[in-house]
Amino acid sequence: MKQLIFVCSAALLFGCTTNPLIKNQTVGNALGTTYSIIYLDDEQLDFQKEIDSVFQVLNQSLSTYIPTSDISKINKGDSTIVVDHMFKDVFETSSQVHKASNGYFDPTVGVLANAWGFGPGEQLRLDSLKVDSLLNYVGWDKVHLNADGTISKTHPETYFDFNAVAKGYAIDRLGALLDAKGIENYLVEVGGEVVTKGMNKISGKQWSVGIDDPQVEIGRQLKLIVSIQDMAMASSGNYRKFRIDPETGEKHVHTIDPKTGYTKNAKVLAASVVAKTCAEADAFATAFMAMDLEESKRLLAAHSELEAYIIFLNESGETKEYMTSGFEKLIVNANN
Repeated sequence: MKQLIFVCSAALLFGCTTNPLIKNQTVGNALGTTYSIIYLDDEQLDFQKEIDSVFQVLNQSLSTYIPTSDISKINKGDSTIVVDHMFKDVFETSSQVHKASNGYFDPTVGVLANAWGFGPGEQLRLDSLKVDSLLNYVGWDKVHLNADGTISKTHPETYFDFNAVAKGYAIDRLGALLDAKGIENYLVEVGGEVVTKGMNKISGKQWSVGIDDPQVEIGRQLKLIVSIQDMAMASSGNYRKFRIDPETGEKHVHTIDPKTGYTKNAKVLAASVVAKTCAEADAFATAFMAMDLEESKRLLAAHSELEAYIIFLNESGETKEYMTSGFEKLIVNANN
């Protein structure tokens, strides 16, 4: 469950009447969530058609909820599909994050996501034998992007699920659209994930984004507010997206460990990642939910291009926080 809230005060946006910049904003629903796109310019603009087109093309390529999409056809065993550049980009980003995370980020976990009740496929009654059998179809080494643009799978049953990276990638594509239009200051938010460029020149401040407190179950309360410029941020957490087994009462969160096949009720409650692209931030935030905290720290030490904020429970069950030094510098002082 993504947990960023866009923070933007109307008073800040419209309080300066002498500033000629105009706040153009497009809001709507896409990818199973809401979006808000703010772009500043000296004239009134409307990019709704172009924005709709980005979502439409991405859905046709990567949505597992659309039976006629390329990914759905591939998941059903069609090896003749020639994927588009969006699928290739997401595949390559997934490969990079899979390697960096020592396999904890793995979009072939889709067969298990379905089985546990967190995908469009059939939910199954699972025991250790069934989980072990499904694990045979999981593994990034079991899929290959061929030179001709087709996808090869070692097992026809292997099921791609790019939900943990595709939303971030969609945000990157929307940012690229605004770049192509010559927009120098914007904030794109989809389902709480964001990418920014420039700053909010109407308010004279950087774009600010809030991060939810993962332990507030009813409503929302901000844990932190951060300012980001020419960067992207995405978060992941298990605190709202989970399922209770009606027979056993057991809680199953949507984070699935691709190494064990089981949902992971780990001590990590939430992770926020700042990166150059939202696709990377999205994927790494998901990986950190499956990884142990010490493993995440080692990854971050080896990847200085990433900044992260992780909320976790210590051995005594107390809520603690870990953040990189770069992330700490992004925090907005509450008195500002």
